[in-house]
Amino acid sequence: MSPPANTHLAYTPPDGGWGWAVVFGAFISIGFSYAFPKAIAIFFKEIQDFFGTSYSEIAWVSSIMLATTYGGGPISSILVNRFGSRPVVIFGGLLCGIGMISAAFCTSILQLYICVGVISGFGLALNLQPSVIIIGKYFLKRRPIANGLAMAGSPVMLSTLAPLNQFLFDNFGWRGSFFILGAILLNCCVAGALFRPIGMAADPVQKQTIKQAEKTVKEQPNNSSIEMVPPKTVSLLSGTEDEEDKDCCEKFNKYLDFSLFKHRGFLIYLIGNVLMFLGFFAPIVFLAPYAKHLGIDEYSAAFLLSILAIVDMIARPITGIIANSKWVRPKIQYFFSFSIAFNGACHLLCPLATGYTGLVIYSVFFGLGFGMVCAMLFETLMDLVGAARFTSAVGLVTIAECCTILLGPPIGGTLIDTFGDYKYMFIKCGAVMVLAGTFLFIMNYYNYRMLAKEERERKATEETMKDNKHIRTETEDGNIWAKEKMQDGPEVEPLTDEKEGLKKEVNGKSEV
Repeated sequence: MSPPANTHLAYTPPDGGWGWAVVFGAFISIGFSYAFPKAIAIFFKEIQDFFGTSYSEIAWVSSIMLATTYGGGPISSILVNRFGSRPVVIFGGLLCGIGMISAAFCTSILQLYICVGVISGFGLALNLQPSVIIIGKYFLKRRPIANGLAMAGSPVMLSTLAPLNQFLFDNFGWRGSFFILGAILLNCCVAGALFRPIGMAADPVQKQTIKQAEKTVKEQPNNSSIEMVPPKTVSLLSGTEDEEDKDCCEKFNKYLDFSLFKHRGFLIYLIGNVLMFLGFFAPIVFLAPYAKHLGIDEYSAAFLLSILAIVDMIARPITGIIANSKWVRPKIQYFFSFSIAFNGACHLLCPLATGYTGLVIYSVFFGLGFGMVCAMLFETLMDLVGAARFTSAVGLVTIAECCTILLGPPIGGTLIDTFGDYKYMFIKCGAVMVLAGTFLFIMNYYNYRMLAKEERERKATEETMKDNKHIRTETEDGNIWAKEKMQDGPEVEPLTDEKEGLKKEVNGKSEV
């Protein structure tokens, strides 16, 4: 089994210290990013009556918001690579606040699509990716725990925003509530301020040296001017000129690494997750309506979501602790595959629950499986590609996932409208997630086998090169020894019997 991917960073993550403040900031940003699109559904009924629209039209507000949040991933990744996590999250918090405050003055459903769905959704996108990325820069050994704690912000915010939105709705209406929620979302700027940059800082002395060298070359454009510049500075200068000569595609690839599509583990993760999200969010959306369909009152149906959120809140940090253990960490891809398949099995068994007690049991296990998947969603990706390429990887993954996230709930609603029963929607979601979990398990097993094989071949190649180098060294030593012999003159050989006799014969003749 291959170890987790190397970070390829030019520094050692502190695994603590200010990193826990970063986790707290990520807790807030991630919580708003995941929970807010679901929590605003409380206002949909009054908005529907106010504008005279259908339920499907008003439901597109959350769908557009979620799709924009995931679809804005690549742009968010590019901005993080260019400016860092802190300014991107602060700017995203400003967009969220501006979008919701503007929505309080909307006069049509189309304006709500733009203000809430596009502007606030893109602001949440600028909060989600940088929050996940910055954790990978502060943590290595404790990264699964840190990710689990940060991802726990989603159920905490969901269980907090649901009653808060109901309170605001009862006292201020949907317009006043949107205005207040816009002010609350500005707290994302405070969370972003905690994301202190970390890593190798740019060397100002080196920059000053390059500038001086450029100035010298411009003032004295002859050979002597180049000779006056130190060789190290010339190399830095030539490197700078080479970077300026790069074409547009290479510069874009610097911010968004498309070479990841040649990465075997990344492609396996991408295909499995795109398939998984086709059935990931629909059961949450239709859980309360399904309970009402069975004749359960509204307050008890809403309490099922609270049960799910509470269990989810507990499951995420516990999953992070388990994933960080020495037994699970090397095999975390298998654990993630099991979590997805476990989720799907819960959905397949949901139609068997015909009463409130059965739905409570389903909500408990659904919350457990949902928390397990969310806690490892980004940790497994970082385990595959490493922290250095994670920024580009998460951007490319989210843009691919946004399509199935946008289509999942409408497909479930179509099944409900066609058959007049919710069980087919749950069966569809369960079957898709079990298929995704099985695919990831099999393909990760293949990936681990291939990685082990490649590692053995690499070691064998290194040993062969080492042996060849040893033989070449012995040959060179032998040649040196022979050369020294020739320089010292021929060595006197001992006389054999024949040579001794010949010498005596010659000596005899000479005596005669």
